Amino acid sequence: MLRFIRPRVSMETILLVDDNPLRASLRQSILEGGGATASWAVVRALDASEALCLVESPEFVEGLALVITGNIMSGISGPEFVAELRNRMPRVPVLVLSSAASAEIEFQGIDGVFLAQTAVPDELRALVAGLAHQGQQRSA
Repeated sequence: MLRFIRPRVSMETILLVDDNPLRASLRQSILEGGGATASWAVVRALDASEALCLVESPEFVEGLALVITGNIMSGISGPEFVAELRNRMPRVPVLVLSSAASAEIEFQGIDGVFLAQTAVPDELRALVAGLAHQGQQRSA
C-alpha cells in the first residue's frame, strides 16, 4: 500500500468556518494578506459539518493553531459547533467573529472562546496572530 507522507511545514494553520462565500473570501484575503508577517495558511470550510470532518484528520489537526467562526450559520449554530469542536479539540482557541449582542451569552461557559467584532484588517490580523500563537503554545 502506498502512503503519501506530507513533509512537516512550519506554517500554522487557521481553520476559517463561514457559510457566506463572499465574507469567507474577504476574511481569508485579509488574513493571508499580511505579507511577510502572515505565518499561517488559511483553510476554509463551507460549514460546520465540513469543519468537523477536517478536524477528524490527525494530519490536519497537527498544525491547527486557531479556528475562526461566526455565531450564526446555516444548519448547526455557532455555539453548537464550538461545543462539538471543544469535545474533539479542547485546547485549540476559537475566535468567534460576531456583532450580535447575544453572542457573549451564547458562548458563556465554553473555554477557549474569544469574541470579537472587528472588521478592520490590521486589528483582525493582530488578534489572529496573538490567538494563533497562543494555540501553538497550548498544543506544544
